[in-house]
Amino acid sequence: MKDLIYLDHAATTAVSPAVMSEMIPYFNEKFGNPSSIYEFASNNKEAINRARISVADLINANPEDIYFTAGGSEADNWAVKETVRALRKKGNHVITTQIEHHAVLNTCKFLEREGVEVTYLPVDENGMISIADLESAITDRTILISVMFANNEIGTIQPVKEIGKIAEKHNIIFHTDAVQAYGQIPIDVKAMKIDMLSASGHKFNGPKGIGFLYIKEGIEIGSFIHGGHQEKGKRAGTENVPGIIGMGKAAELAMENMEERIKKETELRDRLIDRVLSEIPYVRLNGHRFKRLPNNANFSFQFVEGESLLIMLDMNGICASSGSACTSGSLDPSHVLKAMGLPDDICHGSLRLTLGEENTKEEIDYTIDCLKDIVEKLRSMSPLYEDMILKRKQV
Repeated sequence: MKDLIYLDHAATTAVSPAVMSEMIPYFNEKFGNPSSIYEFASNNKEAINRARISVADLINANPEDIYFTAGGSEADNWAVKETVRALRKKGNHVITTQIEHHAVLNTCKFLEREGVEVTYLPVDENGMISIADLESAITDRTILISVMFANNEIGTIQPVKEIGKIAEKHNIIFHTDAVQAYGQIPIDVKAMKIDMLSASGHKFNGPKGIGFLYIKEGIEIGSFIHGGHQEKGKRAGTENVPGIIGMGKAAELAMENMEERIKKETELRDRLIDRVLSEIPYVRLNGHRFKRLPNNANFSFQFVEGESLLIMLDMNGICASSGSACTSGSLDPSHVLKAMGLPDDICHGSLRLTLGEENTKEEIDYTIDCLKDIVEKLRSMSPLYEDMILKRKQV
């Protein structure tokens, strides 16, 4: 068994060797500014456009509708804020969900302070929204629906195609945060009626600090960052050429390997879920059992503190998380699990394990064996667990 078992791919992924190899020349040999007119620099503009095609092909988008950003959070902010500003005369109502990434939730909270009305749709015990709830929330002032494609904590995949149809029927712009889904599962923005989509390079073996916002042709929203004329005047700032090239290569590899990757990760994920649920008592699987990302398994262990669980896993060489990396260090229970109706004590015992294509069956089995020992040790120190066992013996 190798020294490190990395099971936190939802937080970030390693840049693949092929991606790194593609990027390196653009740090030194091909360092020209793409906005310059001489050939040495304009060659980089052509390379960016080739990467734009690769990124677009993965979601069946037109390349000219892809706008590069510094990451998923910027793309989310741009989509939500600028849609509201562009359509202020038409309405001021936004619909989203209670389990969005904070890049969307905190943007909506900001807009509420500016007088925008926001509806936060509830979710069921699996983290799924109700299509009926969505339809009933729409008013004649609704201008944007923003629902994430797949949740970053629990992996639940939302009924995106149905949402897109409803948005189209009511002439409402539909944005989806696909940061966790892009490069992991098939996405077709045309078939799914998606108007805007956010993604980030470092979630699918590309580099950090690069992402994009897909804006369907005909959707007119303003620039989020003002300055020069880069990205057709929509996103100012000298292009992150190595990052764009790297994300383009990562998108190519994701398209080539997707079917094989989904099959492998789903088999490992199901092995992990089945063994944990059958071999460790008082544990709950969070998220939909089948409508979930191929690489995501999220559990809540009763009578266990998630932080202690993570520390002891780390001591065994296993990298995991209790939820979103963006809320690491927070003592508050997961807003996603709370929205699903779980009590605080169950929320605090949560563990997210997210797989990558390099993980093996042996690593999964080792992790489960460690988990069994760790949970047993932690519960042996829990007075609540001891009380529960005593009460069961008395019955």
